[in-house]
Amino acid sequence: MIKYLRYTIPVLALFTASCSSVYMPNVPNTPMLSKQGEFSGGGHISLKGNASINGAYAVSDHIGVLFSGSRMNNERKSKDFGHKLIEIGGGYFDTFGPDNNRIIEVYAGVGKGWSDITFRDYKDDILISNEVQEVDYRKSFLQVNYSSKKKNNLRLFGTDFPINYGTALRISHITMDRFFINGVVQPKEDNVFFEPIFFTRMALSKTFQLQYTTSSNIGLKNRKYMSAGNSIFTVGVVVNVGGK
Repeated sequence: MIKYLRYTIPVLALFTASCSSVYMPNVPNTPMLSKQGEFSGGGHISLKGNASINGAYAVSDHIGVLFSGSRMNNERKSKDFGHKLIEIGGGYFDTFGPDNNRIIEVYAGVGKGWSDITFRDYKDDILISNEVQEVDYRKSFLQVNYSSKKKNNLRLFGTDFPINYGTALRISHITMDRFFINGVVQPKEDNVFFEPIFFTRMALSKTFQLQYTTSSNIGLKNRKYMSAGNSIFTVGVVVNVGGK
């Protein structure tokens, strides 16, 4: 079933990506921790310029702490979108399977975000209207990660590159703290988002991996501004040091 969802979610995301939302999700932390002392870090970027960084550390053989941050400043003629988001959290991880090469992780955490969006309407290249949305919000999240370090090989230019896959199922609750349109206070909104994430990693060495991440963003409440209008399509680099 996971195999089919990996292809279904990007199609669903095409329908939600055209909507407008004040919430821009980051790339969730999927560190694949396996033992005490392991560190995982990563950097990811989307075609829109949404940059995310992730870090995680295993404080014991089953407990990990994590942090994430993202930032974007996309400026276009009809729309500017700027946002910042930070997260911290922690949880449980374990390895299992015949060779202990499968990993389950359960994390929870909190975050804080800020978005500034400007919409412009033109007629014959003359600006006729301008709307500025400013919002800051808080979030809480719960996610379950499943991944496997069992590798398949991709052969390129005579060299084998190990490939592995993973998925994360995430629930995020987002609540506005402040919301302004053109400087005027607006009613605050909240929403609960279901964010299924799929990632593919190609190992360049024992430490460095390339990662492609895709996801959708599904709002469980009907909201005008805090809606599910953005999804994740990123490429990045992941570093794991000290694992099994």
